[in-house]
Amino acid sequence: MSGLFIVTVASEKGGVGKTTIATNLAVYLKALHEDLPVTIASFDNHFSVDHMFALGPRPAAGMQELLHGTPSPELVSFGQYGVQYLASARRLAPPDAPPRSLRARLEGLGLEGVLLLDTRPILDWFTEAALLAADLVLTPVKDRAALVNAAALRAVLQEAGRDGRLWLVPSLVDSRARLSGDVKVGDFLTFAAREREYQVVDLVISKSPRVESLASGFSTRIRPVLTHARQTAVHGQLKQLAEFVLARRAAAPAPPAGGGVPPAHRRLAVECPVCADRALDGAGHAFFDLRSRRRGLIHPQCLAELLGDCELGLLLAPESLFVIEMAGPGMLDEEPELQLHLFDAGDRLIASERPPEGGDGPLRAAVEAMTGRKWQAALREWILIAATAGPADDLTAPAAGRSLAARRRTVLREAMGKVR
Repeated sequence: MSGLFIVTVASEKGGVGKTTIATNLAVYLKALHEDLPVTIASFDNHFSVDHMFALGPRPAAGMQELLHGTPSPELVSFGQYGVQYLASARRLAPPDAPPRSLRARLEGLGLEGVLLLDTRPILDWFTEAALLAADLVLTPVKDRAALVNAAALRAVLQEAGRDGRLWLVPSLVDSRARLSGDVKVGDFLTFAAREREYQVVDLVISKSPRVESLASGFSTRIRPVLTHARQTAVHGQLKQLAEFVLARRAAAPAPPAGGGVPPAHRRLAVECPVCADRALDGAGHAFFDLRSRRRGLIHPQCLAELLGDCELGLLLAPESLFVIEMAGPGMLDEEPELQLHLFDAGDRLIASERPPEGGDGPLRAAVEAMTGRKWQAALREWILIAATAGPADDLTAPAAGRSLAARRRTVLREAMGKVR
């Protein structure tokens, strides 16, 4: 299978082994499949990912920039054991976008292979986003409370029609512990989970003092089980879990045509700037940001909603061109300004107007998404939007972006009074 396969390790309950499983799973996947690109990222702030995989100084960018900037391969750092990682952040604020937008941002990194997401022990924006982005969700359960809490994760996936991606993993189970008589804790968890109609991975991750010691000591470095605890039962169990993940990846359907972001198109936005859903699987209105050369698609219904209160929306015609002019804070006034221009098929200016919302509202959020910059970082910006919807394949063709870029000189000459 080609493309990106995302594995989320999640549980609302703390202390069930999420991070131990996520970090070690990355190492075992790489060991079992040397040519497979493996990447890991964490929404938690304990920096366990960094302490296991970091090489050299702390990267300048990582998870914070992924959520609030433009997804870029430069955000991914090469780490120990051949595993790539995104640097963690002390404080993460959720972006002004729905949780379902995370998948498109992750695909914007241009990754292949397997991406592992370690989550927080709470069902917040980040955990919900990681669940909705995942092709496979692994939920460690070590007791009845963890099993009960798994219901909340399943509810999120059920609402999205993706509950078949959830698998429970009995974890941190003392192999000697029994509930009564011959009933082992691991057997009980598996039986109780299946009785509740959960899918359960056919293994139990044992509780091991030796494994727990790998994350403690005088050094901040965290060691993997593969290199420092091979003599434990956990070594074979993690290997078995990695083999399970590889089998699920092999059985996953191939990514849709146009899926992912080819290496030659790093400025290609995967998500619609209005709804933040993936936009490269169908037709849409192409946009082109002059300053960053960023381009992408806007869903037809999203563009209609965006222009719903604008008179220019009533004048759109085939081959016409819609231009957003933005003067960021500090350019002309303390408040940002927006102006909208409509050009006909011959690149003649038909009309201009200021949006009813001024410099606020959905249009402002869409402009930030199209430029990949926050409003405060904007200077004089120009965004070109095609009035005629076209297929996503046009954006990845050899002449991608040229049709809009070629019209910019004529358009901006009339809008600005000079060649740009």
